[in-house]
Amino acid sequence: MLTRPTVQLDLMVDILKAAAEPSRLRILVLLSHGDLTVSDLTEILNQSQPRVSRHLKLLLEADLIVRYQEGSWAYFRLSESDSAREFVDGVVARIDRTDPVTDRDLERLEAIKQRRQEKAAEYFAANADSWDQIRSLHVPDAAVEAGLKALVGESPFQSMADLGTGTGRLLELFAPLYRRGVGVDRSREMLAVARAKLERAGITHAQVRLGNVYAPPVDRDAHDLVTLHQVLHYLEEPGMAIREAARLLRPAGRLVIVDFAPHALEFLREEHAHVRLGFGDRQIGEWLQEAELELLETRSFAPEGDAADGLTVKLWLAQDRRILIADDQNRAGAVKELV
Repeated sequence: MLTRPTVQLDLMVDILKAAAEPSRLRILVLLSHGDLTVSDLTEILNQSQPRVSRHLKLLLEADLIVRYQEGSWAYFRLSESDSAREFVDGVVARIDRTDPVTDRDLERLEAIKQRRQEKAAEYFAANADSWDQIRSLHVPDAAVEAGLKALVGESPFQSMADLGTGTGRLLELFAPLYRRGVGVDRSREMLAVARAKLERAGITHAQVRLGNVYAPPVDRDAHDLVTLHQVLHYLEEPGMAIREAARLLRPAGRLVIVDFAPHALEFLREEHAHVRLGFGDRQIGEWLQEAELELLETRSFAPEGDAADGLTVKLWLAQDRRILIADDQNRAGAVKELV
């Protein structure tokens, strides 16, 4: 039987006061559909920025929403705490979406999302030739994604972090499994693409943030799955990125790395900003060991046909050692008891 999160009486009164106001309730409904800026909310609510900011401040103080920075823009989303999220989800689910005010708000929200998607499509189209050239050198993405799904399995888990999320594809791929997801990327343009794709797919339990893989703006010791998908070959210090990824894992959490095997395609360095021309199992294994992770499995996807001289895609699955150490200690204790 599931245990429902509880809160103190005084805190519940504060939460109810914060939510029991028309504009703030409208904000909670809107944020249940995804992250928004003050400008977005000002446009949708047709209110002044100071007034909207005041409403957001009260919701922040009640821990019903959270704020995060993306360059010069501040985004707001629903709180990730279990008690606050359950409360908001319960309230929002009971609001009639055909209510005239709610219906108008959602129409304006859809217009904002449409603008985002158009802007993202422009950026994607401008870079499509470059990405297509690289894709032509390795097996289809579908084959690699099937391998990823087989590697991760079908068991649900709490939290996922995707470092160097790009278009947010892995957040989309594993959305049915995780309860909360976060993607980090240093490119605002790529984040715009990712946000638009997640919105189009109806994925509201994932967010994307501006950040560096060497210092990701996400909680440590908090994630069941962390992914580095086609990221390491762009980095000067891949080992450091792996160590930072490892710090995000819970005990028994898993890290999945997707990248290329060693190759000699120098034009990728010259024309596509690849710093490293692939990675061998030994090198990845050493970095994982330095990060105190246990390598569990590797998989290879070699190109075929016309692309036979192209790029081999590699998958590496590793696990946080803390659970392994705990298991070893438990077994050792059991042996001592028997003796």
